[in-house]
Amino acid sequence: MTKRKLRDIAVSPIGMDCMGFSHGYGEIPDRNYSIAAIRKAYDFGCTFFDTAESYGPNLLPENQGHNERIVGEAVHDFRKNVVLATKLHLDASEVTEKGLESVMREHLTASLDRLRTDYADLYYLHRINPAIPVEDVAEVMGKLIGNGLIRGWGLSQVDVDVIDRANAVTPLSAVQNIYSMLERGVEDAVIPYCLAHNIGVVPFSPIASGFLSGKVTADSDFSHSDDVRKFVPQLQKENMAANQPILDLLERYAADKNATKAQISLCWMLHKYPNVVPIPGSKNQERILENLGAWNVTLSDEEFAALETALEKIPVHGHRGFVEQQGSSMKNWNRKS
Repeated sequence: MTKRKLRDIAVSPIGMDCMGFSHGYGEIPDRNYSIAAIRKAYDFGCTFFDTAESYGPNLLPENQGHNERIVGEAVHDFRKNVVLATKLHLDASEVTEKGLESVMREHLTASLDRLRTDYADLYYLHRINPAIPVEDVAEVMGKLIGNGLIRGWGLSQVDVDVIDRANAVTPLSAVQNIYSMLERGVEDAVIPYCLAHNIGVVPFSPIASGFLSGKVTADSDFSHSDDVRKFVPQLQKENMAANQPILDLLERYAADKNATKAQISLCWMLHKYPNVVPIPGSKNQERILENLGAWNVTLSDEEFAALETALEKIPVHGHRGFVEQQGSSMKNWNRKS
């Protein structure tokens, strides 16, 4: 297992999205089970753990910090050996009332307290707020880096125009966008820009909400009140059936490699880009270790090229979430380069 860099922050080639221990995937596990899962991931070799201040049951304000507390307790004994990433949300009204820098420091202080640490390795702006210029956020992030409170900073769900504006003020360590075999929009502009500017790309939902594992079926129950999968277009029955050829393709490679379909989908993106560090999410201990084990699965250049060619011929049904204006973004970047 060779570590990768998010600018100058070294991490395991696959990280761990810890959200599922608090939100998004149905009934949350027992706290002790969640803590044990994080520690088992560390023992396996994972050094990169992702959380957010907002991750709590049903994302209710009174549950804010639920996930950070779990992660903080789990890694406390080996904190210096891991990279902790967390995220903040900014509300325009609180910024107007208190000032941007004061609000960001307040959010960070609360997160550090819950994480039981005195610094965050990576601090993301969870979502762009059009009322708050990203350049102003970048300026404050630079001050937090200078104060030693964070080592680097990042953005989530953004296109190249926003990345470029922010990076010009304070260089970014990472961009966290959706990316998988079913969601490849970032390949057009975001990943090339990040490669050119030494920015890591941290794909969330790299196994397409579990679809690429082959373990999610048309009979899977997502009816729990706090399960985001019921809103994912790719997991609607008609789209799952239409996307079956991708699973069939993965199954052939998995059989040849004595691996799982999920592992093939992860090693595919690791082979393709040196600055990509996926963070698959799961609340199941066995599945977590399976996902991390993808860094031990390799594709030859010939195998990768054949897989890419095959993927290009298969249409994807049910794109989800954020739609990037990649065409105009690439044009704007090219004009500045």
